[in-house]
Amino acid sequence: MRGPTARPVAIVQAMQLLYQTHSPYARKVLVFAHETGLAARLDVVHHETSPTRRNDAVYALNPLGKVPVLVTPEGEALFDSVVICEYLDGLHAGPRIIPEQAPARWKALRLQALAQGLSDAGIALRWDTVRRPEALRYPPLAEGYAGKLAAGYDYAEHEVPDADAPVDIGQIALACSLDWLAFRELPDFRAGRPRLSRWFDAFLERPSMRATPLSGETQD
Repeated sequence: MRGPTARPVAIVQAMQLLYQTHSPYARKVLVFAHETGLAARLDVVHHETSPTRRNDAVYALNPLGKVPVLVTPEGEALFDSVVICEYLDGLHAGPRIIPEQAPARWKALRLQALAQGLSDAGIALRWDTVRRPEALRYPPLAEGYAGKLAAGYDYAEHEVPDADAPVDIGQIALACSLDWLAFRELPDFRAGRPRLSRWFDAFLERPSMRATPLSGETQD
């Protein structure tokens, strides 16, 4: 993949990003902001959220009570990560990270959808193997989610782009998802998938990823 290039940035007033240091979705937005040269415009504020722990500051902006949430210069709250990244892609003067033309657009959006689904499945698997009281766990459900991850990894093995491809939203989303899955010690995506592993290792070295490490534990 090509290295980062200097991107001309339009004049944009400060925006607030409600964030969580251990969310793959929130990290995707911040990585996207770094890749587009907009990170300096964001006031990043960490918020702990969980289905079992209400965060009133987040609920005031997102009725689902989840991060990321972006507060625009006009005071409008945008959620979720897909919408926020679409908004940010219209604020910089460089090449679009979300391709505008087919077939590149649909390939990038499809890879983003895969990444979102991997994170969703990983969160559900973690609920039924770590977070839910043991007496309430349902092993067949956990096995089903683990199967989704394995199938998604196999698909990604053949879908990741060549090393010299320009960075797009699909790659950002996939890298953030895979890094979160590894961070939470969920089923390994590396075994038997050399192309995906090489791509991931190279993407991890991008300044945008190095500037946004995952940290912290879920607070239930």
